Amino acid sequence: MSLIDIFTDYVVNKKSLKDYVEVRKTLSERGEFNDTLLCKAEDNLQRLKAEDEKIYNAMYCVLKEIFERDQGHYVEYPINFIKAVLKMYENGNTPKKVYDEYARSLEHRFCDA
Repeated sequence: MSLIDIFTDYVVNKKSLKDYVEVRKTLSERGEFNDTLLCKAEDNLQRLKAEDEKIYNAMYCVLKEIFERDQGHYVEYPINFIKAVLKMYENGNTPKKVYDEYARSLEHRFCDA
């Protein structure tokens, strides 16, 4: 299984990104995010789940919809999800604001052109 497939499995199935960091260390492939960012993303997800489970679930619903539509390069879907999660709680971004922005991605075509 390639690194992106493992990463996708961890993101889509709500597995701990901190565990993924440890798994990744056993592989000789380079990922999109460094260990610190992945741990921060996991912390943000856990905080979101504790503080606003509705938005937590909604984020994953959008991700699921994006995968179901499969309108382009699947590698970008979990990466974009984590990028959105990393924006939460930064620079005045609220989870609702980040969710709204992420949900708008459903309006775009995910095509490599």
